[in-house]
Amino acid sequence: MPGYSARPPALSTVLLDDAVVRITRWDFLPGAATGHHVHGLGYVVVPMTDCHFLIEDREGERRVTSKAGAVYRREAGVAHNVVNGGSEPMSFIEIEYK
Repeated sequence: MPGYSARPPALSTVLLDDAVVRITRWDFLPGAATGHHVHGLGYVVVPMTDCHFLIEDREGERRVTSKAGAVYRREAGVAHNVVNGGSEPMSFIEIEYK
């Protein structure tokens, strides 16, 4: 579950949650954030729009841009706050594998 953030919250919509995967759509207005969280499962992200991420983690802040459809994967244990660092709404699908 995402943690507290002073930024407005991103909207998460669970699309599927079964024995194999949890699929969540994340929608962010500019400046919106997930809140700090730790991923308990490995996951794949599928950007639905171009995403201008501002990632906040223990190493500080960094900006990452992912183009719509440019899929990437991370292992369990990632700890961060994901912020829409751009000026347009952004959306992505997160697929967590159980």
